Amino acid sequence: MMLIEQTSVPGTALPVAEFKDHLRLGTGFADGDIQNAVLETYLRAAMAAIEARTGKALLSRQFAWTLTAWRDASRQVLPVAPVATITAVTVSDVQGVGAVVSAGLYRLVQDMQRPAMEATGALLPAIPRGGAAEITFEAGFGAVWGALPGDLQQAMLMLAALYYEHRLESDFPRESMPMGVMSLIERYRGLRLLGGSAS
Repeated sequence: MMLIEQTSVPGTALPVAEFKDHLRLGTGFADGDIQNAVLETYLRAAMAAIEARTGKALLSRQFAWTLTAWRDASRQVLPVAPVATITAVTVSDVQGVGAVVSAGLYRLVQDMQRPAMEATGALLPAIPRGGAAEITFEAGFGAVWGALPGDLQQAMLMLAALYYEHRLESDFPRESMPMGVMSLIERYRGLRLLGGSAS
């Protein structure tokens, strides 16, 4: 299985001004925007860390997920939430020749933890032996910062601030996440069932 981001979050969607306020950076100077690129870097790092912990896409973008077999022949749980729409499903044979699956053969089951693509009939389209299916979909809470729930906004600003404040410390453990951030994101973390099965 392989999950690829097909689009990235534009810089205009990131809360640079809000981050400056959070850091209490001075304003009104001629070079007031000089740090914007640096601040954006730490916002992206915080977003990536929270997404990795929660399995959620915070800001909307397109993904492509390739897999070689359905875990359930009638229903396939998607690897990221929340999913807004499935844009296409393509099934390819062992030679890589693909065919687009009719949108009438599947539907999106929206769920904050385990969104899924479900067959409208008995089964999803068969994946040939040695072949693959590619599902392209849009995931995220929304395209703009204001679409994020308040607790996720606060968690992202807090974590980005931590990265920013420790930016000169080469031994700072980037994988660490403070308890305040963990408590804010806890309800968005997926439950591990059946030994971590995603089916």
